[in-house]
Amino acid sequence: MNISAFELAQRFGGVKEVSGKMSNPQILAMLTLDDAWPKDDEVPWCSAFVNYIAWLLRLPRSKKLNARSWLNVGIPISVHEAKSKFDIVILKRGDTEVPDDDINAPGHVGFFAGIKQGTIFVLGGNQGDSINVSSYMLNKVIGVRRLYEEV
Repeated sequence: MNISAFELAQRFGGVKEVSGKMSNPQILAMLTLDDAWPKDDEVPWCSAFVNYIAWLLRLPRSKKLNARSWLNVGIPISVHEAKSKFDIVILKRGDTEVPDDDINAPGHVGFFAGIKQGTIFVLGGNQGDSINVSSYMLNKVIGVRRLYEEV
């Protein structure tokens, strides 16, 4: 493979929602790849972004718009084994206490971008309504999955 999922995802950096009644057609394309109900970009679309990148590279994907659906995809690895190539990070969202393996609970997903001093960096969609690298507390991580292993 000539390009990693992370490198391809970086090329979408800066893509953002359009405020008001308009929607970004790129985000709508990502959303409707796996579900027909989204009619605008004012919905959670982090999983849609990861699915889109995985689809472009013919990698395993969840084919669902909920972030925690990615807990059922790829090879489970520890957060300390993660590399910024084909690894994704699944995070819990909000302060409510739900089991980490509750697929239907709120979550967030994106591509692993690094760890530093108790903080994990994630390249993802719908981070401040755009695609960028954002930081999260390491204790929010509920899973890391490897989508592809280079030999």
